[in-house]
Amino acid sequence: MRLLRIIEFLHDHLRAVIRISLGALALLILLDAFPAIVDKEHAHTAAEHIPAFWSVFGFVGCAILIIASKWFGHLGIMQREDYYDE
Repeated sequence: MRLLRIIEFLHDHLRAVIRISLGALALLILLDAFPAIVDKEHAHTAAEHIPAFWSVFGFVGCAILIIASKWFGHLGIMQREDYYDE
């Protein structure tokens, strides 16, 4: 029951949740740009030296996953609601 109340609260305050999430992402990107905070000396690839690389990489990966799953769903996994009524 407590989890349900938390979910309802977050749903009711969706704009605030989105703004807080975007603010936290912006803060992490800014912190990633300072070499004193994030040590990039031992990065494995050249791309890891770019500020906010992992944030952008994660966002693009999630967006591709969502788009691909919607496309895959529309290919035939999703059916009409009256599919079994025929």
